[in-house]
Amino acid sequence: MRRLRNVKIVATLGPASDSHEMIRALHEAGADVFRLNMSHGTHDEIREKHRIIRQVERELGGPIAILADLQGPKLRVGVFADGAETLHDGARFRLDLDPAPGDATRVCLPHPEIFAALRPGASLLVDDGRIRLQVDSCGDDFAECRVVVGGTISNRKGVNVPDVVLPVAALSDKDREDLEFACRLGVDWLALSFVQRAQDVIEARRLVDGRAAILSKIEKPAAVEAFDDILAVSDGIMVARGDLGVELPVAAVPPIQKRLVLKCRAAAKPVIVATQMLESMVGSPMPTRAEVSDVAAAIYEGTDAVMLSAESAAGRYPVEAVRTMDKVAIEVEHDPAYAELVAATRIAKGGSTAHAIVAAAREIAETTEIKAICCFTQSGTTALLTARERPFVPIIAMTSQRGTARRLCLSWGCNCVMTGELERFKGAVINAARAARAGGFAGADDQIVVVAGVPFNVPGTTNILRVAPCDERLISNVDPE
Repeated sequence: MRRLRNVKIVATLGPASDSHEMIRALHEAGADVFRLNMSHGTHDEIREKHRIIRQVERELGGPIAILADLQGPKLRVGVFADGAETLHDGARFRLDLDPAPGDATRVCLPHPEIFAALRPGASLLVDDGRIRLQVDSCGDDFAECRVVVGGTISNRKGVNVPDVVLPVAALSDKDREDLEFACRLGVDWLALSFVQRAQDVIEARRLVDGRAAILSKIEKPAAVEAFDDILAVSDGIMVARGDLGVELPVAAVPPIQKRLVLKCRAAAKPVIVATQMLESMVGSPMPTRAEVSDVAAAIYEGTDAVMLSAESAAGRYPVEAVRTMDKVAIEVEHDPAYAELVAATRIAKGGSTAHAIVAAAREIAETTEIKAICCFTQSGTTALLTARERPFVPIIAMTSQRGTARRLCLSWGCNCVMTGELERFKGAVINAARAARAGGFAGADDQIVVVAGVPFNVPGTTNILRVAPCDERLISNVDPE
């Protein structure tokens, strides 16, 4: 199913979107990737959503990516004797390991690892930052705090610790079970929550063992500081702006988003901008102007994908939300300023034949009447390098590996087509021409650029670029053999 845009749309599935009819409607409206939130639903419910997505994939004939999002460790306060208490600005409040129900002066924080990392002056954020505490003194089992921003605190509210790197593994016991379940199920991408350091990703990669691509969620200040190291060991990135906006000043999030997107583009690794993109559409059929501008800004930055969370999982208008993102993306990408911004932010990469080949393919396509760049890829690397160039003609990513085709559904501009294994370049050119015509990318009188590696079916051998006709009668001289 050809899209009229390059940026991809990720739609989260939930109670509002768990039927076959709705999942198919979301894909037809523009969803390229479906996110399964492992924080909600049983394994049986997740398995059923996965089954439906694959059924829709078979019905419509094109690859669909599935992203399983692990919950990550959840840090929460204990319970209160009266269910809730009001904390006033300037008051004293104690957090400790005593499991007794709390009151207006104290509550249990059943996470000794937090106390081990705290220091005087550190901040503690409760209930998504609605309550802010500052640590005056602390020990191995307590923290005496001053209430900086008060409010109502109730049972089991979440706690964020933005100022310190916590000695907490990114994978809880639940996450490990969910990871193994998702990998056996056959998801394409696995998103890691609570990433603080590169070692968190390395540990997950050991457990995944090549069964899925790994996407690191950047939602903590420590992850921003260690981003270069995290990016180096990740297959993709999600800029999770909701949690970032809790742990960092909200004004700092937009420039961080821009920096991370540019770094991901330079590394040829897909990046998703996520959280509250069309939040008002949870209950309204129309977004706000500010939300539309937010989605557009991410697209102007060159992000690979934009994501819907509650809008498609629990909202009243999931299909409308996808259609809105689709329309915004099409409008932005037809703006002449978009092409100028994308070109201005390209980062030249050299040092290998593959880099030179894809850069030349983009240059040729943009300075001649070329209709598409068709790249043959086994691991997906050639397609990712081509997408990094952000060419102004369509990218047709052809592969014999279904898993590769699905994973590339997250990458900017990649139109994924399955092909059989090839042995000769002439066969590749013929397949490319057929795919370009069948997808409506080019006509019989047009030309395409074909990028491939010889010998075929060997990852990392991108070494051929050929301008080829789409008329098979003219291809006979492409391969002298």
